[in-house]
Amino acid sequence: MTGGATEVPGPDAPATLVLTSARLVGATEPVDIVLAEGRIVASGPEAGARIGAAAERVDVNGRWVVPGLWDEHVHFTQWAQTARRLDVSRAASAAEAAALVHRRAAAEPGEEPLIGFGFHDALWPDEPTRALLDAAAGDRPVVLIAGDLHCSWLNSAAAAVFAPGSTEALLREDASFAVTSLLASADDATLDRWAAEAATAAARRGVVGVVDLEYGWNLDTWVRRISAGQQALRVEFGVYSDDLERATGLGLRTGRIVEGTRGLLAVGPFKVISDGSLNTRTALCRHAYPDGGHGVANLTPEELVARIRFAARHGLTPAVHAIGDAANRLALDAFEEVGVGGRIEHAQLISAEDVPRFARLGVVASVQPEHAMDDRDVADRLWAGRTSDAFPLASLLRAGARLTFGSDAPVAPLDPWAAIATAVGRTRDGREPWHPEQAIPVEAALTASTRSTIAPGEPADLAVLDRDPLAASPDGLRTMPVAATLLGGRFTHDALA
Repeated sequence: MTGGATEVPGPDAPATLVLTSARLVGATEPVDIVLAEGRIVASGPEAGARIGAAAERVDVNGRWVVPGLWDEHVHFTQWAQTARRLDVSRAASAAEAAALVHRRAAAEPGEEPLIGFGFHDALWPDEPTRALLDAAAGDRPVVLIAGDLHCSWLNSAAAAVFAPGSTEALLREDASFAVTSLLASADDATLDRWAAEAATAAARRGVVGVVDLEYGWNLDTWVRRISAGQQALRVEFGVYSDDLERATGLGLRTGRIVEGTRGLLAVGPFKVISDGSLNTRTALCRHAYPDGGHGVANLTPEELVARIRFAARHGLTPAVHAIGDAANRLALDAFEEVGVGGRIEHAQLISAEDVPRFARLGVVASVQPEHAMDDRDVADRLWAGRTSDAFPLASLLRAGARLTFGSDAPVAPLDPWAAIATAVGRTRDGREPWHPEQAIPVEAALTASTRSTIAPGEPADLAVLDRDPLAASPDGLRTMPVAATLLGGRFTHDALA
């Protein structure tokens, strides 16, 4: 491992590159942006004129240039696999989901497990049962993964293989995670190829980096992928409790660059899952759900404090998954007791009195705005009367909290423009805005989606846009055309011609 500043991704970038006729967001005059050795050297109306004739020049023709975008929360291998799995996200009932399984099983017969993704059962009028999936696919194993990743629906054949001894059709939380961790549908070479395709697709949306919170030991996975030629993204990999001592034994520290990866791979945060999810009714809440439950706490307060303290002592930034208002309060309490900052992942329901604590404690709200659109109807039912505290982006921003945006892909698509659009408009698909008082300005949404600025010394990670983001509507932001993406001064996407 090596510490220090971000390294240059590789020698294939031009020695010096000048982007001419570039518009910076909010500025009136076009500028030149000079890039060299992976960093921005200069930016200004005459910056390119001071560079020798040997420099490569690319005219961006008046397009807007912004810092490269980051997705701060993805499950990358699952995202890469999702396009190959049966899409059950639009199923309006358990019966409809089973019918989709039946059609796929008939069209593509075989004995290998049939895996689907994306169901949301909280609003279904009927119960997902083993019998429904047994009738749909017979003796073929079927596993349907919920859109929130916290629940799996298995038929009898799948339960016999992946969850022997279980009698439940729906497995939640740890029981579900145990099943999905066994579902790698291809060998490493194939998964790596799919991951490379997903990385290239992300670059086409202006993405230069991701925080990969895939469950498991991802250091070796990403070293292998980068060694095999995956050069489209910077990656920070998360560490889970199962591997915490292994990570600290290797001296892994958040932000440290991994040697031999051309500066593309770094150590990310230590991830702790403290509660469940809204759709699965396991997010830990102060008020009861309609069924009388309050969700689940995966750790006692003492266990949460101990894990945060251990990680922080060894230089790993704690990132606590907390969705319900009770879980967020317990996470903030733990950060306060240990006396360190960190991240709360999701932060979907926050009591008003806890909002100011984020800034005071130095805790980043690592949020996924698209979940507000995915969950609005479920929240209106399960969090009735409390949705003014749901996804409170404007309240957090006013209180001085730092926001970072992610997708939680495959829960939502790996596309920061979708997150930006929802944060700004609180709407999707032509519906009325949901709690528009929590909308934030475009500038704040861009800041939450980037890690750098366009200034000398900053990484040469840039996105070139065909549309002015400050003048775009929420729908215009969602469909933002990206003409080019540069990572360390090297094009990873180029549609400028």
